[in-house]
Amino acid sequence: TLAELQEALYAEHQRSVLIVVQGMDTGGKDGAIKNLCLGLDPNGVQLTNFKYPTAEERDHDFLWRVHKAAPRKGAVALWNRSHYEDVLVPLVHGEITKETWRERCADINAFEKLLSDNDVTMLKFFLHISKEEQKCRLEARLKEPRKLWKFNLADLQERRLWDDYQMAYDDVINSCATAQAPWWIVPADRKWMRNLVMLETVVATLGKMNPKYPTVEFDPKEIAI
Repeated sequence: TLAELQEALYAEHQRSVLIVVQGMDTGGKDGAIKNLCLGLDPNGVQLTNFKYPTAEERDHDFLWRVHKAAPRKGAVALWNRSHYEDVLVPLVHGEITKETWRERCADINAFEKLLSDNDVTMLKFFLHISKEEQKCRLEARLKEPRKLWKFNLADLQERRLWDDYQMAYDDVINSCATAQAPWWIVPADRKWMRNLVMLETVVATLGKMNPKYPTVEFDPKEIAI
């Protein structure tokens, strides 16, 4: 199970896992991460939510803030959004040139290889919802008092750029899908399917890693308590 595999990874303390969750507004990033966390021991979890860069973050290169959040050995890190925001949003809004975009994609690939070379296994999930489902979820936020706080008028501005974002995601996924850091496209219109696909993928990945509990240098039978 996920809990057993994570415990072994934490005890082994040699490798780590990084789960990147990307998607359009209302794509279900929060819910997907919450579902995964139900099976994880908090002691071995690092959760980072990347919002709009702070003034300090803008004073550094675009990978500075994400590198700081890379998982320590034995940990499972979950990123709600990531360094991919810096090649998606600026491109769609015309804030960077295509040449700068290509350079950033190359930097991302080099960064992710660096993580891989340091025993970080990456899983990058793109939660793919339809435009119609996004409309339903935005309307639900307006109708349900418990969800109203999540409604943001800026989401409507971004929704008008739907086609541009779809093309941007297509380009980024094609440019930054590598053997050491693959992308997983998750059908996310149905939450149960989204959760199942992600859970099975994480469990299968940890199972393939096959983490081992460390050996001890004494015979437990000889220890008197």
